[in-house]
Amino acid sequence: MNSIKKVTILIICLFGFFELFPQEFNYSNNRFAISFDGNSAPDNQYKWPTGDPDDWGALVASCAIIAKVGLQDKLVHCSYNNFIDAPAGPDDKNQLKISADGCISRWGFDKNVFFDVTTQLNKARASLATEMGKSTAQDPLYFLHAGLSEFLYQVVEEVISQGKIEALNHVYLLSHSTFNENETRRDYHHTWKNIQDLCGNRIKYKKIQDQNDKHNPNNLWHSMDDFSVWYWMRDHKDLNIRWMYTRIQAHSMGHADISDCGLIYYLLIGDDNGNPQKFKNFIGDGISIN
Repeated sequence: MNSIKKVTILIICLFGFFELFPQEFNYSNNRFAISFDGNSAPDNQYKWPTGDPDDWGALVASCAIIAKVGLQDKLVHCSYNNFIDAPAGPDDKNQLKISADGCISRWGFDKNVFFDVTTQLNKARASLATEMGKSTAQDPLYFLHAGLSEFLYQVVEEVISQGKIEALNHVYLLSHSTFNENETRRDYHHTWKNIQDLCGNRIKYKKIQDQNDKHNPNNLWHSMDDFSVWYWMRDHKDLNIRWMYTRIQAHSMGHADISDCGLIYYLLIGDDNGNPQKFKNFIGDGISIN
């Protein structure tokens, strides 16, 4: 094979690589969707029966970031408790619902784009499938993968069954967690790799660094048992920021962990190395809703 052919093949391969694994998402006030994991009642068929309590605070911190930059109308889908086949629990003990409802009432989010998957699976699935299915080059959808993959797999199945598989070429998925991508709660559940196979790698994928650094409270979004780095929330003049601190405190194992909010901080701010001090500076005097 001559050198010209070798160079040509190399260029083709590189273009293919960057198409599947874009280095930048080029987000520009486009639609975005988020799906958080968790369950509001014990799932005794799984090795860890309780849901992920980090999202109790992370959902709130994510909404705070969105509201601070005034992009509430760009959040077109937010599902939570997305552990498929996990049982539903009473509303007064449903910590993710408490967080979601609080964000809606405080920061002007549209209540119709929030879904509890344990009680609204069909509606949640249809909502996200609709948003994915209408995506185009001019109107892409950015999806933040803050939970396990089975819910997303079912959504992609629905998009394909509606004959809209090509729309998935204009869906961008952002992840930071190998666990979320690969863990399954049932033997028949699916992983992110299964989703890629299902859609023929149409969904564009970017993985930022894991947003946990448990041994360094001042770095990233998980300070383990050290709440002192978040006391600025506790003492803030904005009562809604104080409420956000109580949602972090609600963590059932007593950890100060809001790691999944690092996804939205990266998407909207362009920084995958957030930390408590940066978040304090970002929130500033609080969040004003016009």
